[in-house]
Amino acid sequence: MATDRRGAILEGAARVIARRGVRGLRMEELATEAGVSTALIYYHFKDRAGVLRHTLEFISDRADRYTSGEDGADGDARTGAPQDPRWELEQSLLLEFQDLPEVRENSTAWGELRASAVFEPELRGDLARATLSWIHDVADLLGGIRPTAPAPALTASAERLTGLLEGLSTRWLSGALPLPHARELLKEAVALEIERLSR
Repeated sequence: MATDRRGAILEGAARVIARRGVRGLRMEELATEAGVSTALIYYHFKDRAGVLRHTLEFISDRADRYTSGEDGADGDARTGAPQDPRWELEQSLLLEFQDLPEVRENSTAWGELRASAVFEPELRGDLARATLSWIHDVADLLGGIRPTAPAPALTASAERLTGLLEGLSTRWLSGALPLPHARELLKEAVALEIERLSR
């Protein structure tokens, strides 16, 4: 039961942050959003910084779930055949561009947390670790496509792709970029990075 309430608090925090930003996160509003008491929030997370830190972990884990292709993650769902490494890389990135409430909320909350780290230094370390983990995941996928590429080159490509994805996501979510165009730009960037790694 405690885990369900804890999860409800984290889901509520992601919604509030997506809607109002980190600076707009108030424990009273979070309690209402999650359907719990303010005291329970402090019981589970100690303070506002704890809520922010755990919400960052929550949205990172949730993004891992919807970008990992858990349905058929070890192969093509129809044939059971192993997935092509390039397809797997593209899908892991393109699944960040799903026009679904959970994905929109997650991407918006991530952007708000990243932007607020400029003013809230206590977020920087956790955000840097989450970003580094994402970069390593993408570098591993790139390594499956170009196994002879040196690790620093794979990491640099992963940094460019994840940075581009964040920028495209912000433009898409703010209505400045149509979703199909964002997806196409990302596919082109993947092709360019793979080509670059083959030199």
